[in-house]
Amino acid sequence: MVSREETGCINAYRLAEIDISAAGPRCKMLLGDLNGDGRLEMLLVQPDNRQDVRYVPHQVQCLTAFDLDGKMLWQHGKPDPGAGSQGSDYPAQIYDLDGDGRLEVLCVKDGRFYVLDGADGSVKSVHELPDPEAHDCIVIANLTGGERASDLLLKDRYRRVWALDRNFQLLWRHEGNTGHYPWACDLNGDGYDEVMVGYDLLDHRGSVLWSCRDLEDHADCIWVGDVNGDGAPELVIGGSVTVMYDRGGKELWRYEGSIESQHIALGKFREDLPGLQIAGLDRMVREDDGKGLKGKDALFLLDAEGRELWKEERQTSGWLTIAETLSGWSAGAPDYILAYRRGGGLYPALYDGEQRIVARFDHEGYAVHGDLLGRGTEQVIIYSDESAVLYASEPLELGAASQRGPIPQTKRLYNSTLYPGGEVNWRKE
Repeated sequence: MVSREETGCINAYRLAEIDISAAGPRCKMLLGDLNGDGRLEMLLVQPDNRQDVRYVPHQVQCLTAFDLDGKMLWQHGKPDPGAGSQGSDYPAQIYDLDGDGRLEVLCVKDGRFYVLDGADGSVKSVHELPDPEAHDCIVIANLTGGERASDLLLKDRYRRVWALDRNFQLLWRHEGNTGHYPWACDLNGDGYDEVMVGYDLLDHRGSVLWSCRDLEDHADCIWVGDVNGDGAPELVIGGSVTVMYDRGGKELWRYEGSIESQHIALGKFREDLPGLQIAGLDRMVREDDGKGLKGKDALFLLDAEGRELWKEERQTSGWLTIAETLSGWSAGAPDYILAYRRGGGLYPALYDGEQRIVARFDHEGYAVHGDLLGRGTEQVIIYSDESAVLYASEPLELGAASQRGPIPQTKRLYNSTLYPGGEVNWRKE
């Protein structure tokens, strides 16, 4: 373990740096306790070389599993130096689909849906896709009313969604403006998930319950939680603007102070304010619009009523930031905003609800976070093509699992996406 004093990190301990180059370039990292040893493992998912930034079929070229000691556990497929890029989701998730207590790796590869054994990467089953283009991403949902989520949503890039049960039988299809990553959640407590697909809320049978109004483009990310403290969930959607709806389809507010609301993140970032707050990322200037401009983005924070609390006055260029919520960085800590891929010389960092940097990480790349050892706090991994660097708020021994038996796979980890959405639990225990 390397201390924060030795690296120059701010309020973060650099636990380890792991060589992941054997997985190949341009991978996406997923986390899960693949072998049931009480620690999370890292799964590097490489797309094939047909992956275009936006539109071309998303398939998996190679999957490589590492433990926290840096040991490669298994590899399925062969890395390709010409692999695609993280301009869109990769169709892969880690989940216990069959309910046997062990995690599987679910992925689309060679035009079919594969279920792999999480412990060794061997093939458990292979299934035909409901359509040749049903491979943009994978969403786990409970559409059939079971005790646990065991159904699947597949989609193409922007137009269609297919719902399958655990036996890969088609339940229904939906066509519309799907956005990037649908979010499935039981909003009314009936035991079935509703699904926010872009700007449309569907019931578990695929029927449209209601639709957002007067929104352009598509939904970049979707969050669910009791934002205003009324005891019921609201839906916050980032698209052409940021809007909040109640679960019955009534628009409660919209924030139009952003040019392009690319990411939002829901959390209790401010203890001094009622309800939850909404962090966001405004992409103010794009570099890919053909105008030759330097791209720029900025973080912002809204209160529960949609009022702007602050907006970053960014002094450097950089327009590809990803922002998401991190809970449990340390015991008793509030939620923080994890922002990475910032560009312009800004390292990945955690920001509090006052826009202050709580922790800064001295490695550039994409980020994942989770409770690596089952201790009740979360750690951050920043990874590039060559290495993954593990950070925590305090010194930790990565070889010491805190429990016997596997760490349960959380919903945020089994519905991993490049467009982070999610939910804040509103149900009273």
